[in-house]
Formats: sequence, C-alpha cells, structure tokens
Amino acid sequence: MVKQSGRIVTGAHYGLRDWMAQRVTAVLMAVYILLLAIIVWTVAPQDYAAWASIFNNQWMRIATFLFFACLFWHAWVGVRNVLMDYVKPAITRLVLQILVIISLLVYLVWTAEILWS
Repeated sequence: MVKQSGRIVTGAHYGLRDWMAQRVTAVLMAVYILLLAIIVWTVAPQDYAAWASIFNNQWMRIATFLFFACLFWHAWVGVRNVLMDYVKPAITRLVLQILVIISLLVYLVWTAEILWS
C-alpha cells in the first residue's frame, strides 16, 4: 500500500461529503420543482401579475433562493470534479476553480437581488 504524505492544494476531497452534498441538493431541487409544478398547475398563471403574486410570498422566495443555492452548490461539486479529472496543471486548475467559485457566488447574489427587489 502506498501512502500519500501530502495533498496538492487543488487535490481531491476524497469523499462522502461531496457525494452526500450531490444527493441532498438533488433531492431538495426535486422537491422544489414538484412544489412549483403543483403551484403552477393549481394557480395556472397567465400573465406577469399572476407570476409575481406567486413570488410575493416570503416562503416562496426563500424556497426559490434555497433551490438556486442548491443548484449552484450541486454545480460546483460537479464542475470541480470535472476540473480535477481533466485539467492536469495545478495552477490552471486552481485559477479555473476560483473563477467558477466567483461566478457562482455572483449568481447567488444576483438571485437574491432578483427575488427581493
């Protein structure tokens, strides 16, 4: 058996935490989509005002924000795994990972701005 003495800065996270994050975020997103489908089916919004009234409820804004937070976290785990598998130079991989993190955080802030403006 070969033991690894140290990890590279952009190395793998070995594990269960990422696997669990992917599954939990997927379940939460599926629940939100089911909830939204039921609301759209029952309310049947036909115009902007009807859609806006759905998202005027604070609980719907929070659920939508949670959905997007889960989406971005789910995307981060997937993109990070792809970068670790296919981008071999450590500095390039680190720069790409930082760019992805910054982009996802900007998207999350933008989502909050849209929902609460």
